[in-house]
Amino acid sequence: LEEAQRKLYLAELRRSREQVLQTVQEKGLSRSRLQVLAALTRLRQICCHPTLVGSDCASGKTETLFELLEPLLAEGQKVLVFSQFVSMLKLIKEALDTEKITYSYLDGSTKDRQSLVDEFNDNESLTVFLISLKAGGTGLNLTGADTVIHFDPWWNPAVEDQATDRAHRIGQTKVVTVYRLVA
Repeated sequence: LEEAQRKLYLAELRRSREQVLQTVQEKGLSRSRLQVLAALTRLRQICCHPTLVGSDCASGKTETLFELLEPLLAEGQKVLVFSQFVSMLKLIKEALDTEKITYSYLDGSTKDRQSLVDEFNDNESLTVFLISLKAGGTGLNLTGADTVIHFDPWWNPAVEDQATDRAHRIGQTKVVTVYRLVA
């Protein structure tokens, strides 16, 4: 985490901890689950990019993503980038536009998924495919990808594995590299 991002995270951790402990004390653990999940989600969002919680701090994780992408794209790799947060994918999309990196984008609102998949697999100039984890975890054949990046971890690692499997097919000999950006 960047220094300002780390300070924001630690402040939110203290605030959330106090709030969750108070709620658990008042209502009990079983009736406090939503507050616990909300606090964890907010902390995860800060780790992804502070903008997701309304802060203008820089994101160390986003910088790491682009440090990882640069050599991969220079080698001609095609990369899938999964995130559970559509809002995070939109921030990455803006950064790709700024860097003039070609990409495809798929989330739950995407209508013609198959044409995007076909274009990514067939078009060498499309180098990055941004995909929401829920929308892209099943039913897609993205064998054009050489690398899979999970920008943020999912609660259930099997969901990540299923998404990664979009780049694999039975009988395929190509090796696909997988990165998980954990913070």
